[in-house]
Amino acid sequence: MATEYRFSFGPWNIHEGADPFGPSVREAFDFDEKVGFYRGLGFVGIQFHDDDIVPDIDDKTHAQLMSRTKTVKAQLDNHGLTPEVVAPRLWESPQTLDGAYTANAATERAYALERSKRCVDIANEIGCKNIVLWLAREGTYIRESKSSSGAVGYILDAINALLAYDAEIRILIEPKPNEPMDIAYIPTIGHAIGLAYASADPGRVGGLIESAHAILAGLEPSDEMGYALYHKKLWSVHLNDQNGLKFDQDKAFGSVNLRRAFNQVRVLEENGYGRNGEFVGLDVKVMRTQPRELSTKHLLSSRRTFLNLLEKVRTYDREVAQAFIASRDYEGLDFYILEHLLGK
Repeated sequence: MATEYRFSFGPWNIHEGADPFGPSVREAFDFDEKVGFYRGLGFVGIQFHDDDIVPDIDDKTHAQLMSRTKTVKAQLDNHGLTPEVVAPRLWESPQTLDGAYTANAATERAYALERSKRCVDIANEIGCKNIVLWLAREGTYIRESKSSSGAVGYILDAINALLAYDAEIRILIEPKPNEPMDIAYIPTIGHAIGLAYASADPGRVGGLIESAHAILAGLEPSDEMGYALYHKKLWSVHLNDQNGLKFDQDKAFGSVNLRRAFNQVRVLEENGYGRNGEFVGLDVKVMRTQPRELSTKHLLSSRRTFLNLLEKVRTYDREVAQAFIASRDYEGLDFYILEHLLGK
């Protein structure tokens, strides 16, 4: 049977247009408005940071965390939405300037772990077992300031502590090679899967691959996905696109390289992604130039691009392709794919 894909995005994908070089240019939508957009755009899953659910999380008691989370859960239920993942936002606190799990100061590492446990509590209350670790500041600007071997040990210690804290959660490591740190300790999915196998419970540690992060590492996103799929550890994706290696742009899926996008859809489809409940997550940002009233167009376009490419994958004549492969006529295969994508 053909996979029926489910789509998700995070509320941060509808934003005000601020970037590292300029301030906001649009009036914000509040969280309630954003939740109301999902169904109309064809999305049923919602990605969260912990403080998307509970703002000012560090200033709240446990009872306040749970109260606010119950309110958000009721909103999701009313809209028929599923929380896909929850991630502790460990990169914005003043206590994580030198890293979170890999900070040199033991007190700062303790803060990061405690914040992560609070995230687990929020995830449980909202009905989500997938905890994403984007290890944003787990790296360094100056190699000599930290031990890379010791840092990997600190990250593994944190993962094991979270696995012990809750016997039901799954941890999804989202690798990225740089930004905001110059040097990241877990830059690719191979590094993430290595951590998974070294953890106390490898069956509960997997990965989330973002297209742009693989591109920033100089890698092909579909190959990274294939590697994780072989290990049965691709538990979510953040599809988007990237124009060069300057910074993480979160462009609409397929907007830069349509063939690269085709191959991402192909590897997901051919390896049964989505059949165990995995979402097709999008992490695409509104262009700074976009009028406020058109702030969801990039999400709609990215989902449509995935579905259009899915049709191309499903109508791809594998017998023709295999004939080219058998005769080593890769030029013929190359042109066949191009014509197929062009609708010839």
